[in-house]
Amino acid sequence: QVQLVESGGGLVQPGDSLRLSCAASGFNLDYYAIGWFRQPPGKEREPVACIASSHSRTYYADSVKDRFTITRDSAKNTTYLQMNKMRPDDTAVYFCAVDYPTPYCSGFLRKPPGSAIDYWGKGALVTVSL
Repeated sequence: QVQLVESGGGLVQPGDSLRLSCAASGFNLDYYAIGWFRQPPGKEREPVACIASSHSRTYYADSVKDRFTITRDSAKNTTYLQMNKMRPDDTAVYFCAVDYPTPYCSGFLRKPPGSAIDYWGKGALVTVSL
């Protein structure tokens, strides 16, 4: 049974850093694309970042490029989203997601957002505020 469990959400101030974790079970995430979506209050869900199994290629939304970094720890079967220089518009519920059994990130870009995703975590709330 595939499960994704997020952790690390919380309240931070603008300019701060935060790291989200997503522990996967039921499959080896080395073989599939895994990443993050977020849903800001009152807005549509949007893709944030993805890491592919092939050569660990990554995708980032324009709004988070050069601030967020997605990585994968094979030994722990866990993916991380390191978020730096955070802004109030980063406030959202962040969801870990897997486009199973696809090794590429193309599914994270499909419209409507999230339509290609097979498995979701329950979400982690991130609030950026003074």
